[in-house]
Amino acid sequence: MVRTTPAEPEDATAPAALYWGKVMHARWQPVQHRFTYRAMNLLIDLDRLKEADRQSWLFGINRAAPFSFHERDHGDGRGTGLSQHARQLAAERGIDLSGGRILLLCYPRVFGYVFNPLSIYFCYRASGNLALLIYEVRNTFGEMHSYILPVHQDCASSVVRQSQSKTFYVSPFMEMETHYRFSVSPPRQDVRVRILQSGAQGAMFAAAFCGRRRTLTSRSLLAALLGLPFLTLKVIAAIHWEAMRLWLKGVPYVPRLKQREI
Repeated sequence: MVRTTPAEPEDATAPAALYWGKVMHARWQPVQHRFTYRAMNLLIDLDRLKEADRQSWLFGINRAAPFSFHERDHGDGRGTGLSQHARQLAAERGIDLSGGRILLLCYPRVFGYVFNPLSIYFCYRASGNLALLIYEVRNTFGEMHSYILPVHQDCASSVVRQSQSKTFYVSPFMEMETHYRFSVSPPRQDVRVRILQSGAQGAMFAAAFCGRRRTLTSRSLLAALLGLPFLTLKVIAAIHWEAMRLWLKGVPYVPRLKQREI
């Protein structure tokens, strides 16, 4: 059988692009609960921020604009050197990313507001092979934690599958003693991310995003304002709305303890 490589998008060399698609959450234990909503993610090359800043008058880097990306929304929150931050995390694990790209998949700010439950760094070697994924998780208490997972197979044309024990409190309706399984198709014409969370009784919860690439232009951003005018506000609103629905369904509340230093 001939192994084919997924086609690269027409704007593959652009410093920033958009991915339109749907977010899905499904829970099976202790009750069944499911919802989906439309969403748009930004994919940005962290070594080409100045170029990305010139792609559209509606989009800005580290400055005010209808749509924007601010480095201080990620990493250590200092707002400088986000690419170097990712490279340092890789170097601490013996991975050299010199000459390779660092792509970040996240929500953009919309009129100055953003909340990113999950941002993913795709870290490539100079050869073009994917070397590392960083899953940057935030909760509604203002805390952040990164799961930093090396890629051990050649994933140039395949799905990346990784696993990790849960060590960071996210939801008051999900226990800590669980395990994540990540299934990620790196961004090309499409991007797919699926996270399955399991506990002692088996699979409990799954979250997924599937998006199709669109070129980041003033026209596509205007379409986003019309089609998804409350994109980032909807994210935080959905979190609280679905939490209330779970509470009404009688799902046990899991208290938040002080995060461990990891």
